[in-house]
Amino acid sequence: MSFASVPLRARRFCRALSVVIACGTTSSLASAADVVPPTLVQDAAPLWPGSPADHDVVVPVLLTVRVDGSVARVEVVESRGADYDRAASVAAAEWRFRAATRDGVPVAARIRAEVRFTAPPAATAPSQSSAAPAAPVPPAPPPAAPAPQAAATPPPVAPASPAPAAPVEVVVEGTLQPPSRGASDYTTPIAELKRVPRKNASDLLKLAPGVYLTNEGGEGHAERIYLRGFDAREGQDVEASVDGIPINESGNLHGNGFADLHFIIPELVHSLRVLEGPFDPRQGNYAVAGSADYETGLTERGLSAKLTGGSYGTERALVLYGPPGQSMHTYAGAELYKTDGFGQNRDARHAAAMGQYEARSGKHTVFHLNGAAYTDDYHSAGLVRADDVASGRIGFYGTEDPRQGGDGSRLQAAADVQTRAGDFGFYQQFFAIRRGMRLRENFTGFLLDTQEAIQAPHAQRGDLFDSHVDETTLGARGFARTEGRALGQKQELEVGYFARGDHVDALRERVAAATGVPYKKDTDLHSDLADIGIYADAALRPSRTLTLRAGARADLFSYDVLDACAVQDVSLPSSSSPPGDASCLDQERGGAHREPDQRSSTASTKLMPRAALLLGPFSNFMFSLAWGQGVRSIDPSYVTQDVKTPFASVESEEGGVVFARSFDALSLVARSVFFRTHVDRDLVFSETQGRSVLGGGTTRTGWTGAVRLTNALIDENANVTLVRSAFDDTHLLVPYVPDIVVRSDTALGADLPFSPFGHTPHGSLAVGASYVGRRALPYGERSDTIFTLDGSAAVRYRAFELTLAVTNLLDTRYRLAEYDFVSNFPATPGAAPTLVPARHFAAGAPRMLFLSLSATFGAGDS
Repeated sequence: MSFASVPLRARRFCRALSVVIACGTTSSLASAADVVPPTLVQDAAPLWPGSPADHDVVVPVLLTVRVDGSVARVEVVESRGADYDRAASVAAAEWRFRAATRDGVPVAARIRAEVRFTAPPAATAPSQSSAAPAAPVPPAPPPAAPAPQAAATPPPVAPASPAPAAPVEVVVEGTLQPPSRGASDYTTPIAELKRVPRKNASDLLKLAPGVYLTNEGGEGHAERIYLRGFDAREGQDVEASVDGIPINESGNLHGNGFADLHFIIPELVHSLRVLEGPFDPRQGNYAVAGSADYETGLTERGLSAKLTGGSYGTERALVLYGPPGQSMHTYAGAELYKTDGFGQNRDARHAAAMGQYEARSGKHTVFHLNGAAYTDDYHSAGLVRADDVASGRIGFYGTEDPRQGGDGSRLQAAADVQTRAGDFGFYQQFFAIRRGMRLRENFTGFLLDTQEAIQAPHAQRGDLFDSHVDETTLGARGFARTEGRALGQKQELEVGYFARGDHVDALRERVAAATGVPYKKDTDLHSDLADIGIYADAALRPSRTLTLRAGARADLFSYDVLDACAVQDVSLPSSSSPPGDASCLDQERGGAHREPDQRSSTASTKLMPRAALLLGPFSNFMFSLAWGQGVRSIDPSYVTQDVKTPFASVESEEGGVVFARSFDALSLVARSVFFRTHVDRDLVFSETQGRSVLGGGTTRTGWTGAVRLTNALIDENANVTLVRSAFDDTHLLVPYVPDIVVRSDTALGADLPFSPFGHTPHGSLAVGASYVGRRALPYGERSDTIFTLDGSAAVRYRAFELTLAVTNLLDTRYRLAEYDFVSNFPATPGAAPTLVPARHFAAGAPRMLFLSLSATFGAGDS
């Protein structure tokens, strides 16, 4: 693209200001039609650093512009001497931009620019034709924090307007991104919203509309996710990934699709894409309510360290490193964490490490290598009976069974490459994951261990489940994307694939309360699972304001399952050799011998068409319609030899509108979406199984509204979701799902009005507010509502930052999760159960305070 082909307004901007922004070409990894470069809204004149000269000095720089428009990093491309380089970096760091956008969404960007030092008038050499001095150049306003100058140093001068420069490159940081699927496609740069108090990376999901999180399993246990009217448990209905690497665990005994996000260090999350609904052919298994992909990156370069201490013995140490002068996608980080926990039996500890390296080969090829490691150990209070709390037998923050808890680990490694050749873009990724998990839970107390005729006489021994899962995953994904012009518009086509194989060993036993040893083996599965899918996606544009994105995905799921405990009951057992108390029996009806194991295998395919129609923009409005089908694969325990795999099939549709407009110093995006989703075989939580089991069909209808407002002082993200979830046959409400979720995240930041020792501190405030409506419970009951408020205040001075964070600011005593079911936690051992359903709940955390001190060195912050 030549400079002359840039729109007139952009050319005027490039010529009029003292910097030459990348207006000529776009990155080799992003399409010009989808990317808008940053726009300079405020500059700072450089200070002439040395002796008077007889010529201008131009320092080429490479700037990393954050999503809030501030400059995160200044890199000198070609040195003009240490003094000029330093002065140019100081000036450019003060510039403010309107952020770059990709498909209308603010993104971080790297741009080339020039800092021009105009020769001071007193030093300008006389021309050959005249001895008269040159006309003086009017001085520019001084920069925000000028360095002290000697008396003989010329005053700051305004840089002259340069002549049009040759086109330079805009690099929008990140991998090749999928195109927007409409109003429910939320790509959320974290930016200043990172200042809102959050316990872990799971909490970032609350930036998407309709998300509510609970956790009755303990601080080390994965959060239970509610999204768009779905009780997605720990990921069964949300496809989760980090930098494209899958997180969901196929075949996990606690829940097929279990997704533990705790290994992600939240400070390394750069942006989050949540697509609500199965509307993108790239979405695969578990994308029932939608999908969530975390993009990692570290914009603040150098070495950072952070220490946190707070309520209930909470301590955290964090170190981050981003080599100065390299992409934000090259980083390393590690954290150590421990807490005694509020109330009883809530202690936890974990450690995590993440790292990534980005390398470029030529102009068009980028490589990434990344890895992560995580381990945790924790105890859990679990659920308590409301009547036990009311009677004073246990406290509000107490526990019915102190043996509950768990531990886990995750190791992963991945490599990817993306390149472009002409009109074609290519992407390929390989990944390997090793995951281990142990979980101990007791929902029903002393209820399930009933006396069987073939067993020796016994009393109730307790219902504590002790589950253990080991999983190894290998996989790959890739695509090829091309574009061309037809009907005067850009047309696009992408074809791709996804493949993963899992080997899963899953064991669950019941443990006796009196002895602490297993007395019954419930499940012993050894599974080899495969999921291979291919997809195609096309963007057809008949006109500038009409885009049809249509495609399809087809997946084949295969199962090879060895049930090592297939026979647990037998009619007419052998009278001479009764099975007794054994769990895995080796006889059939009449006492005939058989082995206790059974192998089953099956496979099935699922075709999922998807389409989205986008109209606009019309006066900053974009209208969209979307429709798609999705799938959730089954738990291996349901597999039967050669029987077609009973998938959960999903069909969803929505209509929405997006308003997006950038003002001089403010960006506003507002959305309104109406949606409907039907699932033919939903999953419903079973307290006796300790996990979700297959149920009947359900339908969800609802509305979502969301707004994101950003400028140099404020970053606001707010949303509200109204939804009705009901069973198709009885029309009763789906239990545990909230009918209204409201969330607001607000961050304020500005320089403080004083400058001790010549440096201006920066202050910030952040608030997160949540409201959750009444949730339907079994037997026609309803839960209480929840309102919580979290806040933080921080001051940054040079390389140091001090932060005070408060969660549950109002110290509200609330029930984070509520259930109705039958249990038996007798005050007197051996007492007969009532078998009457009772209210159970998990207590929400009380007010907690945390103080953090962080420091960053090596990137010009000091």
